[in-house]
Amino acid sequence: MIRKPAVAGSFYPDNPETLKKTIEDCFMSKFGVGLIPELKTFDGKDYPINVMVPHAGYIYSGSVASHGYCQIVQNGFPEVFIILSPNHTGYGSEISVFNEGEWITPLGNVKIDEDFADSIIECSDAASPDFDAHLFEHSIEVQLPFLQYFSNDFKIVPIVMGSQSFSASNDLAKAIFDAAQKLNKSYCVIASTDLSHFNTQEKANKVDGFVLEDIKHMNEFKLYEEIIQYNITMCGYGPVMTTIALSKMCDKHICEIFQYKTSGDVTGDLTSVVGYASGIFK
Repeated sequence: MIRKPAVAGSFYPDNPETLKKTIEDCFMSKFGVGLIPELKTFDGKDYPINVMVPHAGYIYSGSVASHGYCQIVQNGFPEVFIILSPNHTGYGSEISVFNEGEWITPLGNVKIDEDFADSIIECSDAASPDFDAHLFEHSIEVQLPFLQYFSNDFKIVPIVMGSQSFSASNDLAKAIFDAAQKLNKSYCVIASTDLSHFNTQEKANKVDGFVLEDIKHMNEFKLYEEIIQYNITMCGYGPVMTTIALSKMCDKHICEIFQYKTSGDVTGDLTSVVGYASGIFK
């Protein structure tokens, strides 16, 4: 299965050279990390971090995302990136694993780690092979050029979470852990999420503060409780809960939040904003 770009030309430029320049601008912008890191060689088996990054158009959230990708680049690339996202389209299954073929972006093709993908499916009660959920979903696609800017020497396992329940997140975390143990491959999980949607800047800062406090304390259960209790419109809480649970299974018990901004910080319109954050689990 070949997955063609769905949002090239809208969420990010479709011209390769313009796209590279845009990524550089994300790193060097006012809210970016302030440098373009050099890719380190990673030669170990136990990758030291997992990452949370946003997935809006680069003009809005790319600078925030740069903080997470800087950490990846400075640690070197593992063999596989497992990229978890919410389901914005409604297509597909409970947990949709794209388990064969390649993804295309303006910066080239990225191969699926088919063994890893199939092993996750085998180890899970909820995951299944499914392509429909991925066809028009932007929140995995926008992550790939950030990686490809530095190297194309990696594979991916894209997973869309149609269900973001606590049980589905735990099931997927355990399935990734068991599959990785079986295959003995180095991997990094990228949790693709935006935070609250369409609040005023003041309210967004407040409710996103609840979310980020739970994430910082790596408390996925409290995160889920507060999402429900306060009706927080964080779109990728399932991927984040999965990543927290998996990180703790892998003896990663520290979370560091590097940057939080909203679309209002970019546009100046503070009446209806979307929150973005970038952080790592180590």
